[in-house]
Amino acid sequence: MSLLLFMFRNLLRQPVHTALTLLGVALGVATVIALGTVTESVRGSAMETIEAGGGDFVVAQRTSAGLTFSSITEDDWHAIEARPEVDRALGVVVSISRVGPDPYFRTIGVLAGQLPLQPPPLRSGRLLERGAGDEVLLGSRAARNLDAAVDDYISIGSHTFRVVGVYHTGNLWQDGGAYAPLATVQEMAAKPGVVTIVYVAIRQGFSVSAASAAIERDFPHLLTISDLNEFAEVDQGLRVVDASNIAVSMLAIVIGALGVLNTMAKSVFDRTREIGVLRAVGWSGQRVIGLVVGESLILCVAAAVAGAAIGIAAMQAVLLNPTVHSLIEPRYSAGVFARAMLIAFGVALVGAAYPAFRAVRLRPIDALRYE
Repeated sequence: MSLLLFMFRNLLRQPVHTALTLLGVALGVATVIALGTVTESVRGSAMETIEAGGGDFVVAQRTSAGLTFSSITEDDWHAIEARPEVDRALGVVVSISRVGPDPYFRTIGVLAGQLPLQPPPLRSGRLLERGAGDEVLLGSRAARNLDAAVDDYISIGSHTFRVVGVYHTGNLWQDGGAYAPLATVQEMAAKPGVVTIVYVAIRQGFSVSAASAAIERDFPHLLTISDLNEFAEVDQGLRVVDASNIAVSMLAIVIGALGVLNTMAKSVFDRTREIGVLRAVGWSGQRVIGLVVGESLILCVAAAVAGAAIGIAAMQAVLLNPTVHSLIEPRYSAGVFARAMLIAFGVALVGAAYPAFRAVRLRPIDALRYE
């Protein structure tokens, strides 16, 4: 009989105990994958927000509770725009409201004259016209959710808009919302004379990092954002999600390791005489350790595979909720699954440590006398 088959048979001696342990580890792995996927999705959405304006960095209010709560005066916006190193500064105001099935519909207010500087790719229709306060550009995802097309009318808050174009960027933050005239969205959001963020593009020949540092020096109440670390300084939600991901991963390791420890310890205790026979017929201590650790690894690898399937299924089930579906798009990165597999291996090794130590410490004569 091969050693691998021997390991499988040992695990199947206690089918209920083994199955419960496998389920416990699988649920831990599933939680890690689901939360890791949410984390990657949130981080991806944050990067999409930073990149949406096509600039080198985003300027936001330093003390805001979140990026969408940022508030920059139009005077500051135009002062940034007038700097010699700035090629363009696109100021936008973001209004969040319920529209149709989406409770977090994002209406992005922008000057019609600036929109052509970084136009969203149109699928149909045209861009906003200057001076038209009741026009709107719909993202492809929003148009699908609202069943709206060019020349249809939609209501956002207390305003009615005529759809003049439908665009698709591949960016959830943009495609799930709409562009509308800046003054109209400022009125909707009750933010007269302010914008939420400013997308800044630096002229060729100027250093982006130097320009960013100069803006922060001259406007100490503002913050420039070009990557996720800087994004986390103004949006605490990203830090909370990252911290939760780490905490749940550690908890999954501890709970899973205790379950595996219980199963493997019981297996070693129940097979004390068998281990004594194996040692008596010449099995080395290393081979006995390999047997115990191997069984633990088989159990945890099977749990990791099952956990991956459960995690993906759980994410798809969560996405059936329109609120969640409007906020995140799942990103099943290789890193998430690699982390889950490493956790499974860690659980296997930690859980097998004591049972393997006890098994190798058994003297054959004592093991054979064990009742």
